Amino acid sequence: MSTILHVDMDAFYASVAELDHPELRGKALVVGAGARGVVLSANYEARKFGIRAAMPVGRAQRMAPHAIFVAPEHHRYAEISERVMAIFAAFTPKVEPISLDEAFLDVTGAIRLLGNGRKIAEDIRARVFKEEGITCSVGIAQSKFIAKLASQHCKPNGMLEIREERILEFLHPLPVAAMWGVGPKTGEALAKLGLHTIGDIAATPRATLIRALGEASGASLYELAWGRDFREVSNDESDKSISAAETFSHDLDNPEEILREYLRLTEKASARLRDRELFAKTISIKVRFSDFTTISRSKTLPQPIDSTQEIYEIVRTLYKALKIDRARLRLVGVSLENLQEGAHEQMLLGSREKGWREADTAIDRARARFGSSSVRPGRLIEPESEPEELD
Repeated sequence: MSTILHVDMDAFYASVAELDHPELRGKALVVGAGARGVVLSANYEARKFGIRAAMPVGRAQRMAPHAIFVAPEHHRYAEISERVMAIFAAFTPKVEPISLDEAFLDVTGAIRLLGNGRKIAEDIRARVFKEEGITCSVGIAQSKFIAKLASQHCKPNGMLEIREERILEFLHPLPVAAMWGVGPKTGEALAKLGLHTIGDIAATPRATLIRALGEASGASLYELAWGRDFREVSNDESDKSISAAETFSHDLDNPEEILREYLRLTEKASARLRDRELFAKTISIKVRFSDFTTISRSKTLPQPIDSTQEIYEIVRTLYKALKIDRARLRLVGVSLENLQEGAHEQMLLGSREKGWREADTAIDRARARFGSSSVRPGRLIEPESEPEELD
């Protein structure tokens, strides 16, 4: 029987800001700056006013004009995250980071030496606070799914263990939105079926869920609704995706300008892909409109690729297929997913004899020697601001 911990730092970015600026403690604090920016984190004083992550900064300022807004300091978050993950690794080698501020830990093998799950969780919380000065919440269960739900229900600065005999008692009253894989679209489909709690899903025949949601989603939700999650904690550190995105200083509605941005983002992401000697089989784009509505589209290929030009052609096709000419956009993004370490050589119909990879290799070498701006596509000659990169 496994013992899984889900450790989640409390309002991580805001906690780091308070750590670096103790005078801000006790005040409503929001990490996120600029009228067009978004909230990255808010401390619990700010959350009392309804401020949440991913909310536009302008809206948060209207909700709490007295709150203090600070710019993010990503280098500090990465620095502290690295030390926190090292603390986790001191308790078990089975650590699966989910983001800078949360991770799953399988402590099954450490129980004989370090005590039960609660004891290990208490020791982790105490050590993180002593060494880093910030708090974390820990969920303890036999699976990743239940452990994560538990940590969400004991924040901030808490600890909750869900034993096997209590799983359904804890799980079934929760709203369907608490489940992995239930976003707005799936939530809407479940609501049409009259399913509002996880218990409602559990009481629905598996076949009905599959008919309504598809084989993969329907079967997964049915299993999770009964607390069945057999996924192991994985400490595989291989890349899951490589992305680049940019929020514009002003809304763009010119398709040519937007495609220029997509080309720039594609160039940046694909260079990172080749630098890590990886290939992408799935290419995705993201578009955020001026009203903050966000959509994404993706295409999965028969063979993985790493060429800037080939990737950009797919990005361009995905964007054109949206048919949103003259729509006002505030953000676009490119994501390279389903990454693999090798690709079969395959000549595509109409492809150049040498292909694009040789050209990309030569360009990458030139940039490594003379700088990232030494070789650029003609369409990108004009100086541009650097996009935000997301892993």
